[in-house]
Amino acid sequence: MENVRATTRPAVWLMSGIILVALNLRPSMAAVGPLLSAIRGDMPLSFSVASLLTMLPVMAMGLAMFFGIRISRRLGEQRTVILSLSIIGLATLSRLVLDSAPQLIGSAVLAGMGIALIQALMPVLIKSRFPDHVALCMGLYVTSIMGGAALAASFSPLVLLQTGSWRIGLAIWAALALLALLVWWTQSTPSSIQNTPAGKESFTRSSRAWLLALFFGLGTASYTCVLAWLAPYYVEQGWSEQHAGLLLGFLTAMEVISGLVTPAIANRSRDRRAVLAALLLLIIGGFCGLILSPQHLSLLWPCLLGLGIGGLFPMSLIVSLDHLDNPQRAGSLTAFVQGIGYLIAGFSPLLAGIIRDRLGSFEWAWWSLTAVMVVMLLIVLRFDPRQYARHIR
Repeated sequence: MENVRATTRPAVWLMSGIILVALNLRPSMAAVGPLLSAIRGDMPLSFSVASLLTMLPVMAMGLAMFFGIRISRRLGEQRTVILSLSIIGLATLSRLVLDSAPQLIGSAVLAGMGIALIQALMPVLIKSRFPDHVALCMGLYVTSIMGGAALAASFSPLVLLQTGSWRIGLAIWAALALLALLVWWTQSTPSSIQNTPAGKESFTRSSRAWLLALFFGLGTASYTCVLAWLAPYYVEQGWSEQHAGLLLGFLTAMEVISGLVTPAIANRSRDRRAVLAALLLLIIGGFCGLILSPQHLSLLWPCLLGLGIGGLFPMSLIVSLDHLDNPQRAGSLTAFVQGIGYLIAGFSPLLAGIIRDRLGSFEWAWWSLTAVMVVMLLIVLRFDPRQYARHIR
């Protein structure tokens, strides 16, 4: 495939469009946690069933990731993004009129499928259009994803407070999808996704691809669990929904900062292991703080979690992209990694919800995630860039 190197002005406009699109990839999930108490006041939802509002869209993202690249090749980049944003916008807007738990869960699954189509496409687009700045552009893209989560977590409770309706608090984010649609409609760039043999490559027989998928999945499990349950955890600690939502917004703001800074730091060396280990240690410290002292230094623990998770998300994808130079093959690898990874991560909110229902507390869920981070520290040792060519050819 021939790389398409954009000139400065079109490149800035394209990156601006990517950022605006990325802002739409988490509000449909991030708005739920801070409003969960109000939702449960209208609908009979156990914590296990409520977890499906995060679990099922994440799993839908994983499943849709496997055919997202194929759809992108058939429709082209512009039409794929427009279709995806339309699905996300309609699924979000539909929450204005939903009146049952199955309907609400259905809207979440539909939004997850739209999200997956974009997330399958973007790593290929970024690696092909910005080949000399992959880490920086991936950092901006992933940071924007987390920025969308921060907006939804922070402002959805305020919308509830002003309108008295959790439905409006969930549905208002369709306006963000409309704005992104209008901007992306003006994008006119040649497609970098072609129907080539490299693009059809399967990584199911590659042990390294499975290891990368496991690493991404376990790291994303911490993100989805915190996204789903941090606000309800602090509501149980006696905080108001508004303050718990703002705390989740603060955490995601820390993710945004880390998502911008971490890839820039890691870009100084192709060996990412020290950075990955530091991020995992931050997450471990954050979870231990949530368990042992949730009411004291209550801003420190979300800060540690946000800095760790915010850097780990883009770095997991960057390490996958590092393994292959060809944008098409690298895009197929990241689609596989995200597909399997999101299926793994999707179970974490459900398991945490079951733990909460059975044991009456989220603390054991936080302990379990702490143990997972320790396992990931051991996996990091395997990511020696000098060995990449041997593992994936």
